Amino acid sequence: MSVGQIAALIAAGAFVVLVLLLAVPLLKLGRTLDEATVAIRKAHEGSAPLLEDAQTTLSVVNTQLERVDGITSSARAVTSNVSVLTSLFTATLGGPLVRAAAFSYGVNKAVKARRAARDAGDARPGGRRNRRRR
Repeated sequence: MSVGQIAALIAAGAFVVLVLLLAVPLLKLGRTLDEATVAIRKAHEGSAPLLEDAQTTLSVVNTQLERVDGITSSARAVTSNVSVLTSLFTATLGGPLVRAAAFSYGVNKAVKARRAARDAGDARPGGRRNRRRR
């Protein structure tokens, strides 16, 4: 055996050791990739029912929003009708009621003034007797 052949054998041995040292991390990386593939597959299988449930929930929410929209439009119509009715009531009965209230207030003030004048007359000397003679 020559020196060149011995050097070739040493180089071949070193290459085998290098391949064995690199094979361990490569095998571990392969297992990690397999586990990641399994995890992704399970996540994909688990996400399909979630997406279907989300779709169902969205359709129910849309139905409820349509109902709320109907209720809101009905409430808007009722508010408009009440506003018109209030305006009509104010125009029809507001003026006469204000006049009646003013009239009753005036009558009340006149009666109180008359009573005050009568009571003031009773307080004078002679009081009622003088009034009866007149």
